[in-house]
Amino acid sequence: MKSHPRDILLGAQAGAFALPVCDHYSGVEARMKKSLQLQADLTAEFGCCVFDVTLDCEDGAPVGGEADHAALVAALALAAAPAARVAVRVHPVDHPAFDADVASIAGQAAARLTHLMVPKVECVADVQRAVAAMDAVGATALPLHVLIESPAAVHRAFDIAAHPRVQSLSFGLMDFVSAHGGAMPASAMTLAGQFSHPLVLRAKLELASACHAHGKVPSHNVVTEFKDLPALQQAARRAASELGYTRMWSIHPDQIRPIVAAFSPSEAEIDTALTIIERAAAAQWAPLQHQGRLHDRASYRYFWQVIQRAHQTGHPLPDTVRGWLLA
Repeated sequence: MKSHPRDILLGAQAGAFALPVCDHYSGVEARMKKSLQLQADLTAEFGCCVFDVTLDCEDGAPVGGEADHAALVAALALAAAPAARVAVRVHPVDHPAFDADVASIAGQAAARLTHLMVPKVECVADVQRAVAAMDAVGATALPLHVLIESPAAVHRAFDIAAHPRVQSLSFGLMDFVSAHGGAMPASAMTLAGQFSHPLVLRAKLELASACHAHGKVPSHNVVTEFKDLPALQQAARRAASELGYTRMWSIHPDQIRPIVAAFSPSEAEIDTALTIIERAAAAQWAPLQHQGRLHDRASYRYFWQVIQRAHQTGHPLPDTVRGWLLA
């Protein structure tokens, strides 16, 4: 008889919760090395990997030094600890360095990478171009993450998210605002403005909806006010609770813990979820009442996803539940 939640609760293994909740970017050699060490330290502390490290070629490589930077990034990925989660952001598909990036990095280190991030994707043809380049160097199983940074790309987000190699869509706030040719104020890029300007808010919702429609991971943009950590955490909570994002970018090590905390369910939510799921399993997933409310497989699916998020963010869980998560 089937008893695992993934077999009983159809859709419970949703792709939106397939990745760590934080994606940390760094492009300078010393900072890339520190990021990898910090990942190892926090993995030991939390008992799981709570953030990915994305080594950055697009903003990290000096002009004219793209090949050397790609070689450095590939070497760092190959030298990373076996349990490390390392990704790379390459140049856009129309950049002269794109093919060389993919050949140097994915061609050498695909087996050590969790994914490849491609910025400034405008349409499905750009995705196909990236996949073809990856496949040509043997990286046929490497997932693709794409950065949506223009009004046209937002319009095509559902089609982009539908591509089978795309695992996640990220929103590029500053490029999105700039793409409007001065029609949007600079305040739309601030902490307050990005949650109030109608065009930014609409774009964020479209991207999140596209991801959820196709079982992909929606990743929220950076917050550039990196010294204001309480405001960052508030922004991360809004992204998670109001806009449906399950992951967020970090550009400074101090941002990682607030992001993980913001995307983590509360202890009360976890306790409720554990109680309901354990009772449901004991009842062979039949409907039950809990605190005066009726629950069935529709709500069980939700509470199982709360448990998945708790696991992703390092909360201790009962052995039985951990066994399900690791099975």
